[in-house]
Amino acid sequence: MLRVAVVGSGPSGVYTAQGLLQQDAEVLVDVLDRLPCPYGLVRYGVAPDHEKIKSLQNTLRTVLQEPRVRFLGGVQVGAGGVPAARLAELYHAVVYCVGAATDRRLGIPGEDLPGSWSATRFVSWYSAHPDAGPGDFVPGARAAVVIGVGNVAVDVTRILARGAAELSPTDMPQAALAALAASRVTDVHMVGRRGPSQARFTTKELRELGELPDAEVMVDPEELALDPQYADPTALPAVQRRNVEVLRAWAARPARGAARRIRLRFFLRPVAVLAREGRAGAVRFERTAPDGRGGVTGTGRFEDIEAQLVLRSVGYRGVPLEGLPFDAGRGTVPHLAGRVVRDGAVVPGQYVAGWIKRGPTGVIGTNRPCAKETVASLLADAPALVRRELPGDPAEVLRSEGIEPVEWGGWLAIERAEAELGASLGRGVVKLPDWESLLTAARSGSRREG
Repeated sequence: MLRVAVVGSGPSGVYTAQGLLQQDAEVLVDVLDRLPCPYGLVRYGVAPDHEKIKSLQNTLRTVLQEPRVRFLGGVQVGAGGVPAARLAELYHAVVYCVGAATDRRLGIPGEDLPGSWSATRFVSWYSAHPDAGPGDFVPGARAAVVIGVGNVAVDVTRILARGAAELSPTDMPQAALAALAASRVTDVHMVGRRGPSQARFTTKELRELGELPDAEVMVDPEELALDPQYADPTALPAVQRRNVEVLRAWAARPARGAARRIRLRFFLRPVAVLAREGRAGAVRFERTAPDGRGGVTGTGRFEDIEAQLVLRSVGYRGVPLEGLPFDAGRGTVPHLAGRVVRDGAVVPGQYVAGWIKRGPTGVIGTNRPCAKETVASLLADAPALVRRELPGDPAEVLRSEGIEPVEWGGWLAIERAEAELGASLGRGVVKLPDWESLLTAARSGSRREG
């Protein structure tokens, strides 16, 4: 009987588990996660006001509740936890679906000033990721600059421009809700170094900015016109063409005088975060121009945009996992159709899927074909892998070595605790924001089961 460990319980990990179940009637799958909660970026990356996307948790839940699947949360793999070599001894095969754990930096002066953060850190804070800790994001800030024009940049811009009444029904942690409710931010600038026809956001996300109550989107038609494809977007791919059409409509609309303003800016490249009284006070940008080859070039003209809060959203990057080979240039694990490759040779029993396999590209659905390819490789190798005798039930072995996984009952106890917390606050479900509260709730579930 084939035993597989899937490291990571986000979409790529759960789709991998699902593919194994569908194609092997006897396989047993343990889904391991560093956190005591499943669902990965669906829980900790999707904005709290995106209920439709967050409902994907129900699909992932169905897989994790399958009798041949076991969730083992709170299990660190790699440095400071279970070594990859030890995991390989406990299972016939291990599939790493660990995502891209860090964000890209701008590499400009002032980037580390107080008040200048990665968008990843901001998202973790309002999503209650237990590693985020308390956030000093919005107190005192009047204006914010979001550097980047992808969907994450749109998400953080939208959250900053929403009112407390709109955020209260979400599962946002109470401390983040209170901070955002007290926010004095009235202007949010979302800035891209290239033109509107090259922005990475999807049209649905973009349109949502124009639907916020008490906020208006402002676009400079002269700035948009710097893009050669703005005047006639018919040759653009469908998403980019629709984006340009939305922006054109906004540019032609008169200002409404709303309480909050979202300013979409293009052809501006950040060159420095400027200090004011020891904190971020403005961002200096250089005006860029199309270079005729799909990129941009600097013009030597500069503009400072006031901002007491600066959020960079310029992409994610994979990090090395102790015991696995790593391509530092790509930020991925080298592989052949999902099989881990070290020094040009396939490593038996080790596989990758998701962002650590292909880089931080695509949408949630992109993980399905990615996982399918890896599952096909693993099952093709299974007749050879399953010949190796294992030392016993991996969860029991881990416990004997001092590791106490949070199993599904512990996660259900966390869900109950979050529902109870929300009820006590007069809200719906409210996420527990720290390790202590999560693990305390999980242990109470284990005691009830016992």
